[in-house]
Amino acid sequence: MGPFSKRNHHPEHTSTGVAFDATIEFYWRPGCPYCRALDRGLRRAGVPVTKINIWKDRSAAERVRAAAGGNEVVPTVFVNGDPLVNPTIRDVLRAATA
Repeated sequence: MGPFSKRNHHPEHTSTGVAFDATIEFYWRPGCPYCRALDRGLRRAGVPVTKINIWKDRSAAERVRAAAGGNEVVPTVFVNGDPLVNPTIRDVLRAATA
């Protein structure tokens, strides 16, 4: 399973040693430096996510706007359906292990 594959239903350990069983969706857009930084951190931590480009998926952009007060703020990450707008890697890991 690659780092951007959909999660299966079994808990996994990240490279940080943290075990979690969460569905993580990462909404991003090309050229966003904050998205690149979060993506790099998630990959280093071994966190499998589903990446969704909001410029290629109109419904994804709508979902981000709904979570971010009408703005297209990226990165926006949904962990088990709960939104995190412009989160840090720690925010994502905390939500995924809660």
